[in-house]
Amino acid sequence: MGIMDNIRNAVEEGKPGIVTRLLSKAIDSGINPQIILKEALLPAMRKMGQEYKEEDSDVARILAAARAMKKGMDFLEPYLDGSYFGTLGKVILGTAGGDLHDLGKNLVAIMFRSVGFEVIDLGVDVSAMRFIKAVKEHPDVNIVCVSSLLTTSMPEMKHIVHELNELHSRKNFKVMVGGGPVTEAFAKKIGADGYTDNAASAAQIARKFIENEKENK
Repeated sequence: MGIMDNIRNAVEEGKPGIVTRLLSKAIDSGINPQIILKEALLPAMRKMGQEYKEEDSDVARILAAARAMKKGMDFLEPYLDGSYFGTLGKVILGTAGGDLHDLGKNLVAIMFRSVGFEVIDLGVDVSAMRFIKAVKEHPDVNIVCVSSLLTTSMPEMKHIVHELNELHSRKNFKVMVGGGPVTEAFAKKIGADGYTDNAASAAQIARKFIENEKENK
C-alpha cells in the first residue's frame, strides 16, 4: 500500500499519532498538502461519516476517527499556506438547546473545515439567543447550521430557525439543519434553506450555496 492508503487507514482506525507521522513523511517526500487532504484525509472521513449515517460502525470508533482526523487537520493546516481555512466562507454551528449530542456536529465541523470554511463552533445545548448573538458578532457569516439528535429538541430547532429568520441580516446567510430525527420536509416547514442527513453532504451543500451566491452577484 502507498502512503495515502496508509493515512486513510490510520484515520479510519483512529490512530492520531500514526496519522501525524505519516503526514510528516508525505510532506517530506514532496506531496502537495492539498492532494494529501483531498486524497487521504477527506476520503477517510467521508467513509466514517457514511458509516455513522448507516450505523455500520460503533460510536467509539467514529469518535476515534474524528480525533485522528482533527489531529491530521491541525498538522496539515500550516502547510496549506494559512489561507485555506476561511477562504470559502464562515460557518456558525451548534446543537439545538436541550440536546447534548455532539458527535454529528463535530463530524460536520471537520468536514466544513476540510473544504475551506472557517468554523465557529458554539457547542451543544445552544439556545436561540446564543445563535443570534453569534450571528451579530460575526456579520460576515455565510452559513448557520443547527443540529438535533433528539426529537425532544426539534421544537427548539424550530424556534432557533424562526428567530434567525426574523433578523434583518437574514438575507446575508443561509440556514441549514440536520440530525437523526430531522427530515427534509421538517426543514422546509420551519423555514431552513437546506437539509442534510450526513456530514460529508453538509459541506458540499454549503459549498454550492456559496458558489451560487457568487454566480448571482
